[in-house]
Amino acid sequence: MSPRVVVVGMPASGKSTVGSHVAAALGVGFRDADEVIEARTGKLIREIFSDDGEDAFRAIEEEVVLDLLATFDGVVSLGGGSVLSPKVRAAVKDVPVVWLEVGVATATRRAGLNQLRPLLLGDVRTRMESLLAERSHLYEEVATIRLVTDRTSVTDLTQAIVTALEESR
Repeated sequence: MSPRVVVVGMPASGKSTVGSHVAAALGVGFRDADEVIEARTGKLIREIFSDDGEDAFRAIEEEVVLDLLATFDGVVSLGGGSVLSPKVRAAVKDVPVVWLEVGVATATRRAGLNQLRPLLLGDVRTRMESLLAERSHLYEEVATIRLVTDRTSVTDLTQAIVTALEESR
């Protein structure tokens, strides 16, 4: 069993929103890896970062994501940093992966001063630029579908993904 599609991208790229719409359009379930992590640990992600550190969070994230990829057949939205794991990148090799690409200005505007995103505390724009530089080649490595979200509606993104999935069959 494997997901119908996996959604990756930077924080505030629209992974959860678009992923849930794609799942509805396909008539399948949706799982957000970050929500699963919080449910399994009983802690908010920001609490895991604060209490245990990023390394501990990444270990939990890798375990949860690998489990989802092996057991869930709907649409899975990964956390922005999930692609840092070589095991996760290997696990999505044979699954359609949508990279929701977002520009720094748009991501910064969408994220704003959101205190729920521990990696974006402080200067949000500078952190976004740093994360994008660190991760964009990894998103590109795993992506089979790449869509720019800056000026595209959720409806149009959903339709583009569904169409691309149908065309790839």
